[in-house]
Amino acid sequence: MKTSNSPRTIRGLLIVVTALFVFGAGIGAANSSTDGDSAILERYSKAFVNVVKKAKPAVVHIRVEKTTTRNYQGLQGLDEMFNHPFFEQFFGPQFRQQLPKQREFKQRGQGSGFIISKNGFILTNNHVVAGADVIKVALADEREFTAKVVGTDPQTDVALIKIDDPENLPVLPLGDSAALEAGEWVIAIGNPFGLSQTVTVGVVSATGRSSIGINEYENFIQTDAAINPGNSGGPLLNGAGEVVGINTALFSRTGGYMGIGFAIPINMAKSIEKQLQEHGKVTRGWLGVAIQDVTKDLAESFGLKQAGGILVSQVQDDSPASAAGLQQGDVIVRLDNHKLADVSDLRNRIAMLQPGTKVLLHIIRDGREKKIQVTISEQPADMAQNSAVPASENSLEKYGLAVQELTDELAEKFGYETGSGLIVSDVAPESPAALAGLNPGVLIEEVNRKPVSSFEDLDNILKESGQTNKILLRVRIKGYSSYVVLSAK
Repeated sequence: MKTSNSPRTIRGLLIVVTALFVFGAGIGAANSSTDGDSAILERYSKAFVNVVKKAKPAVVHIRVEKTTTRNYQGLQGLDEMFNHPFFEQFFGPQFRQQLPKQREFKQRGQGSGFIISKNGFILTNNHVVAGADVIKVALADEREFTAKVVGTDPQTDVALIKIDDPENLPVLPLGDSAALEAGEWVIAIGNPFGLSQTVTVGVVSATGRSSIGINEYENFIQTDAAINPGNSGGPLLNGAGEVVGINTALFSRTGGYMGIGFAIPINMAKSIEKQLQEHGKVTRGWLGVAIQDVTKDLAESFGLKQAGGILVSQVQDDSPASAAGLQQGDVIVRLDNHKLADVSDLRNRIAMLQPGTKVLLHIIRDGREKKIQVTISEQPADMAQNSAVPASENSLEKYGLAVQELTDELAEKFGYETGSGLIVSDVAPESPAALAGLNPGVLIEEVNRKPVSSFEDLDNILKESGQTNKILLRVRIKGYSSYVVLSAK
């Protein structure tokens, strides 16, 4: 066999050797990179482990017991059986008469909580301890205490309980939930399904979640860290091991984890906990307005450049808002220096203020910016809403509405004042009015921002408005007024 030493052959060998060298170097670099990635992952893993080790001792398992009474009629089938002629034939009617009318039952439940002070104060959810006769708190070191309720706040689902005569209690530091951002790592610790000291990890999916329908005041942290039954009241921790939320609820169609959990921001809980500790109850600030978010349609109707802000649809008499000169139709855009996101944002911020606090509202009225100072009052104990219900016709057909004038009889029936508007008598299915949530019995107080109390008023307003397929109504539903824009098909 002959070998060739031609320049072409040597060049070919050099290419092969160079390729092998580069390939080998690549393998080495890859191995080096893999080693580096492993080291980084291990550091992250150890960071989580260290946070959990420090936090776990301060996370408690709460068991509650409640005694309830139930009538025998509430026991399925027993009442029917005791009254059956066949039963009386054998035992006689006197046997049934001797039966106790009620029977006591023990209801048991469980949840989580976390220690916030050396003298035994523990934060948890109201729904974990509400109505409990006995509250037992078990620590990670297997110590067990009987706790008492210091105070609860059902409107936010926060509760403060306390254990007596504790020694060497571990405490969890409270962080700043306002600093949380979507995508940030968080850790949940609790007792789901009775499995003590369970740890789950995830990220903050979103902040400022409201209108979920869980609590009256909502500003939830949404997380995909697994939260299951029994996690309620446990802490949600940031990477520094600080509590940033109280795990409260999960969104689920099955009752189990589906990747969406909600936690009460710790900043909201701090304010509540302080009041509960000092007074045993929560006092909330009150402005005295009915409000709604400004949609695109409402923005156009009120001559605003864009949607956004909070529309005042009603100002209550003898309220802080009334005293300060706030008016229906005003659009609130800022509270002091804070730009308001939505209705929930304003409600939460006002509620957290102490009575007597002065705030500056930045509003838009008739297209002009204005500032109004308001002194916040205490929220009335009874915020119950009045209700109104049904009744027959005139000329808003293209919006799917039939209305009639408010007679003395109708006004008395539905709880309105005579001459205060037109009452809706019928709503066509799938019409703009139906899609906007209007029903028979709703009172129309204004049309295109003008008071209306008769068919003549309505006709004049519609004539002035000209031919348009949009109309702005101010309506009263369940005692409160709000604005609705209807667009004809």
